[in-house]
Amino acid sequence: MNEKMQRESVIPKSRDLDRKQDLDQIMDAYGNAILRMCYVYLKDYQLAEDITQETFIRVYQHYHEFDGKSSLKTWITQIAINLCKNEMRTKWWKNREDAKVLDILEGDASYDDYLDSQLIVGEIAKLPQKYREVILLYYYQELSVQEVANILGERTSTVKTRLSRARAMLKPKLEEVLCYE
Repeated sequence: MNEKMQRESVIPKSRDLDRKQDLDQIMDAYGNAILRMCYVYLKDYQLAEDITQETFIRVYQHYHEFDGKSSLKTWITQIAINLCKNEMRTKWWKNREDAKVLDILEGDASYDDYLDSQLIVGEIAKLPQKYREVILLYYYQELSVQEVANILGERTSTVKTRLSRARAMLKPKLEEVLCYE
């Protein structure tokens, strides 16, 4: 059974999350991916943890409103992105200095793989928001172009163009960074 099917199989079928166990299953299935996405989006690990926690609080509070028109992952990702965008609109966010990007990424990879991941995430974090978010959703959240378009409220052609431009911006930077190791 592939990873996506395993995640979907643990999701509660009822319209209400009455039990803590249901929320635990959802958090186990999507928590790390949402945390990583929020981290790269916000460039602040502690803030990403807070937003991830708030995301799952909202999932718990509003699960009965989930209509199933999209996947649960898409719905949860949309909540997380909206919370990240709300945070980026605050006065505190606008006045803060950019924190150093790249804290500890989760994974069982070797040290070299870890460094490569840090460098890649660092380059993604430097992209303008509209390019960064399509890369995060498409590659890190493994959503389809159509799902990314639905989350962002854009046409699929716009998402494809942004992906192409983001790849073009990343390619020379990553080649340069990875060649100097």
